Amino acid sequence: MERSLSTTLLMAVIAALLLPAGAFASDMATETLDLTHHWVGYLAIGLFIFAYMLVMAEEFTHLRKSKPVIIAAGLIWGIIAWVYASHGFTTAAEAAVRHNLLEYAELMLFLLVAMTYINAMEERRIFDALRTWLVRRGFGFRSLFWITGILAFFISPVADNLTTALLMCAVVMAVGGDNDRFIGLACINIVVAANAGGAFSPFGDITTLMVWQKGVLPFQTFFNLFIPSLVNFLVPAAIMHFAIPDVKPEPMDENVEMQRGARRIIGLFLLTIATAVSFHNFLHLPPVIGMLTGLGYLQLFGYFLKKSHARNEGRRSDNKEHDGEMGTPGAFDVFSPVAKAEWDTLLFFYGVVLCVGGLGFIGYLSMASELMYTGWGATYANVAVGVLSAIVDNIPVMFAVLTMNPEMSTGQWLLVTLTAGVGGSMLSIGSAAGVALMGQARGKYTFFGHLKWAPVIAIGYIASIFTHMAVNANLF
Repeated sequence: MERSLSTTLLMAVIAALLLPAGAFASDMATETLDLTHHWVGYLAIGLFIFAYMLVMAEEFTHLRKSKPVIIAAGLIWGIIAWVYASHGFTTAAEAAVRHNLLEYAELMLFLLVAMTYINAMEERRIFDALRTWLVRRGFGFRSLFWITGILAFFISPVADNLTTALLMCAVVMAVGGDNDRFIGLACINIVVAANAGGAFSPFGDITTLMVWQKGVLPFQTFFNLFIPSLVNFLVPAAIMHFAIPDVKPEPMDENVEMQRGARRIIGLFLLTIATAVSFHNFLHLPPVIGMLTGLGYLQLFGYFLKKSHARNEGRRSDNKEHDGEMGTPGAFDVFSPVAKAEWDTLLFFYGVVLCVGGLGFIGYLSMASELMYTGWGATYANVAVGVLSAIVDNIPVMFAVLTMNPEMSTGQWLLVTLTAGVGGSMLSIGSAAGVALMGQARGKYTFFGHLKWAPVIAIGYIASIFTHMAVNANLF
């Protein structure tokens, strides 16, 4: 049922894009051409759809998702610029693409700093220590089902939902053993929880970050989505609980110590977040400036760790005693976590922003906005955005909405933030967390295993929407 509805909505949007329309008025240039019913427009749509088909087939082709969209972005803007230049408009396309590049640069640098901190914490073995602590406690399957889900819900608002899902899946795989039923259900729960947790925080998902950096919603406003997001997680989890085997696995004795500086890096990450929020709220600067300042904190601390490494090793060899934070001393190189950032994801984001920006400059997004937000109404359109996110990555969907920039109340902007964030949970391919876990728990967490519980997840999706409309009725 969900697949049929999603396909219908997607085809409706594509059909709307192909309707004839008037000239598109850009705020970036005064000279505009009507290309919505021109071969250039049709070719641009074809390039984007073909590139995105390759993205969706990544699991089978093993072609990294950034490659097709980067090429499509270059070709789309190339033909746009060629047509504009042939009509004597030599600066319009340049101004438009520079505007899109600025938006991408702010988000990319923000994400790069966040990824660097997460990688630094992983290198200091913080996540390994948390995983082994959970494994050694000897919880039963039903307890672990709830513990990993709750942790995923509360960790993803700070770390990204992909890292959170992979960490919790490692716990489930470590204790699940050969119990495929438990592993499959726990992975579904983790995906739903991680996506739901990321929806109420500006840092929890790329889509919420996009909305915040665009200035559509203030930082504190996102937390109005906490209760709806919690409902989105709890409703399907409560139903799946009864399908979890009531078994207690044998506890394990594995032990991992965090490396030196681990706790201080966590503190610096929280300070970096506070800096970004303060820069944006009080100084009216882009949040990325605060994040890059926070990267400087990590660089200085890395310098301290590097300089003190030899001294600490000498002290350790002398008395063989050190506190719990020291662990294995290990020198720290801040550029190693930078190098390990998800560059494929960052470059994929570049391609998506430029592709969608090109279609917007041609005029197709204004047509889709007219169909959805004027024809259907904001509520139905925003609910449809979430359903589309189940089959199409939520990044281009949300960027398209932000580019359309329809006139909506705060409650409606929160609604589309919620639906775009949690809608992808309905299918395993609808979010980065789901795709990653299909690889990590291959054969135990599958597309069809997730699809079996899609109606239950959809109940949580609908419940979260009604909860938002009830709890935040004053914002509509």
